Amino acid sequence: MASGTPIIEARNVTKVYTMGDQQVHALRGVDLQIAPGEFAAIMGPSGSGKSTLMNLIGALDQPTSGELLIEGQGLSTMRADDLADLRNQTLGFVFQQFNLLPRANALQNVKLPLRYARHETVDADARARECLELVGLGERMDHRPAQLSGGQQQRVAIARALAGRPRIILADEPTGALDTKTSADIMELLVKLNATGITIILVTHEAEVANFARRKIHFRDGLIESDERRAA
Repeated sequence: MASGTPIIEARNVTKVYTMGDQQVHALRGVDLQIAPGEFAAIMGPSGSGKSTLMNLIGALDQPTSGELLIEGQGLSTMRADDLADLRNQTLGFVFQQFNLLPRANALQNVKLPLRYARHETVDADARARECLELVGLGERMDHRPAQLSGGQQQRVAIARALAGRPRIILADEPTGALDTKTSADIMELLVKLNATGITIILVTHEAEVANFARRKIHFRDGLIESDERRAA
C-alpha cells in the first residue's frame, strides 16, 4: 500500500434497498477516508446508515453505486475468492452477539477461521493460543462459551478476529450485550490492539463507548452529519 493511501475509502457510496414497492435509501452518497492505524467510531440513530456502511466495508454487501476501496483496491472489481480472502486475512469481525460455537471450547472457536483461510504455513493451534493469551484468556482455553462470562465470550470473539492477523477490525456494537464495567474492559482491550497498529472501525450508539475512539463519525439519514477527531 502506497504511503498516504487510505486503508479504507468510500467514494460517493449509495445503498438503496427495495422493500416491496418502496425504496429505502440507506446511504446517499457517502465520501469517507480512514487512515491506517485509526480508531474510528461510527455513530448515529437506528436507520442512519452506519451498519449498512459497516457491511459494505466488510465486503458482506455491495453498494448500489459508488466505490468501496480497501488498501487502494476497489471491492467491486475483486473476484469472489479474493473477497473471501479479504474477509479472512485483511479484516477481522467482532459482533454484539459473540457468534461462538456452543459445543466448541475457546481454543477451537479461535482456530475456526484458520481452517477456512489460506494459512497453510500457520500452526493454527499455536496461533489460537497466542491470540487467547493476548486477550487475557490463557487459562480458559478449554472452556466452552456456556462456561464463560459475557465479557470472556467477547474476548474469545476478539481473539478469533485476530487469528488471521488482520490489519482492520470491524466491531459492530461489540459491547451491546455487556454491562458497563465489562464494556469498558473490552474497549480498553480494543485500544491496546489499536496501539499495535490495527485499524479499528467501531459501530455504536453509545457515547461512552465511542469516547474510546479518537475519531467520531456521526451518520444521519444516510449521510455523514459530522466528523470529529481528538488530539492524541
